[in-house]
This record gives sequence, structure tokens and C-alpha cells, in this order.
Amino acid sequence: MPVPEALRSALAGLLDGLPPSQAAQAVDRLIANYRGATQTHAPVLRDRSDVAAYAAYRMPATFEAVRSALGALQDAAPDWAPATHTDIGGGTGAASWAVAEAWDTATTVLDWAEPALAIGRELADASGIPGLRSVRWERARIGTALALDPVDLITVSYVLNELTVQDRQALVDAAARAATGAVVIVEPGTPDGYARIIEARDRLIAAGFTIAAPCPHSAACPIEPGTDWCHFSARVSRSSLHRQVKGGSLAYEDEKFSYVAAVRVPAVPAANRITRRPQIRKGQVLLDLCTAEEVLRRDTVTKRHGSLYRAARDADWGDAWPPAE
Repeated sequence: MPVPEALRSALAGLLDGLPPSQAAQAVDRLIANYRGATQTHAPVLRDRSDVAAYAAYRMPATFEAVRSALGALQDAAPDWAPATHTDIGGGTGAASWAVAEAWDTATTVLDWAEPALAIGRELADASGIPGLRSVRWERARIGTALALDPVDLITVSYVLNELTVQDRQALVDAAARAATGAVVIVEPGTPDGYARIIEARDRLIAAGFTIAAPCPHSAACPIEPGTDWCHFSARVSRSSLHRQVKGGSLAYEDEKFSYVAAVRVPAVPAANRITRRPQIRKGQVLLDLCTAEEVLRRDTVTKRHGSLYRAARDADWGDAWPPAE
């Protein structure tokens, strides 16, 4: 079974028997934490019902966001494959599902909420995917006291917003010391989420990493602070149970996220990255790009560009430009 379908099936089994009203109440509280500026020294997920609601509410979206970030990393470093992976603050393991789809790795999930680890293990066991069934689930304090063993790949998804400034800086520094190949960090696609990504990006570069994605360079971000923010979008399919818990009516949603993939291994970043949804007009496509020249630029691709025009019409927000031949 493909990983996304296996995840939907495992989540359906998890929610079976959980009263919708109880799940909805837990989701409301979790949304407040997710969208707010909560910084906590205690786990946000308190018990099994909290974790089940969180998994239904966030796992599909987190999976798709991390999947997109890992896809960009694979494009930049197609010859690299991590043998070991640590997912810091991984909760129920959404990022590990994305990693299991991309590579065959030995994964460890670290989180300080035991109920999240327990349900993460339960979902992984129900997946039928060998790489997920072999994941190690370990309780760990996420912050200044975090100690990490050397590992090829480290992922940190939707964690920094839960930490104090001191703890998130310590976490990024610990990841930089431990990762021998790559660090991938994903945050909500909000101005604050982008600011945390830029802070992490700067610390990773200072630690000797280069940027593989989304940026075409490892220089300073060309966006003037306070004027805009860099983020992307991933389409998330909703199951009927997912729509019920989230109170939505559509069969899909678009998850907005910001991310950075930094490496110590050889990588070739995109020549340019499409930073907004392409604007398709009569006979032309407008592309907003972040470029290897370390500037933002808008390109207009017209019918006279032939195959490039056809590629532009098919291009998506977040894609490399021009497409690989």
C-alpha cells in the first residue's frame, strides 16, 4: 500500500470509537497552540484522546509538508541516501512516514510526550511498512538538555514554535552537531514560522552547512524583513473522518509551510525557485523567482518560448525553474 493510503487507513483505525465531540474539543485546544505563540516546558499532548485528535488534525498535513521538503532535498542531492534518521519532537511520527517513503532508513523518533510516542508506535505497526515498524520511539526532553548521537539525517517539523528562543536555538545547534548529512526543518507557513526558519537557516550555515532547498543559494535571504515571507503549499487529501474532526467540507486542503534543507553532502540547489503560485494569463505565464544571483525576480514566459512556455503552464509553486531536462 502506498504510504499516504497506509497513513489514512491507520488514522481511520485510530479514530474508530473516539466520540467526534471529544475529538473536536481537543482539536480546538490544539489549534490554539498551533496558531498561537505558545512556548511550553511541558508536552502539549496530554493523553490518548489529545493525541488521537492531534493525529487526525495534523498528521496528514505534516506528512505532505515534510514530503515536499524531502522531495526538494532529493532533487538537489539525488545520489545521497541516509541510512540513519532522527526525528526530533516527532510526536506521532508524521515526518518519519515521509522519510520512510523517500529512503530505507533506520529511524528514531524523539519526543517528550509518552502518549504521542505510544500512538505513533501503534500507527507505525498498523502501516504494514517494514521501515516504519522498525522505528525506535524514545522519550526525550526537547530543548537545551537534548543530547544526540551522530546520524545521517535529522528532521524537525512543527516543533520550533512550541519552544522558547533559548530552547529552539539549542535544538538547532544540537541538530547541526549531530547531523552528518542533512538537516530538514519545517514550520508553519506564516510570517513567524518563516522567521524561525530564517533563524535556523542562519545557524546551520554558521555551523558549516550549505542550503540545498528551497533557496538557490546559501547567502542571506533577499526578502526584506517585514515585507513578505517565503512559504509554500502542499495539497492534502482529507478522509471523511479527517473532515469530520476538522469541521471541513472540502475533500482537500492546502497546507502552507516554510522549510529549509541544509546539507554537509554534495548538492546542487535549484537554479531558481518559484516562490508564488504562477500567474497564467493569455499567451504568457508570470513566474516569481528566488534566483541563484541572490535576488528576487519576475520572469514572463510567453508562447514564443515554445517548450519552456508549456513547462511554465505546468509549473507549480515551489518548483525548481527551469525544469530539469
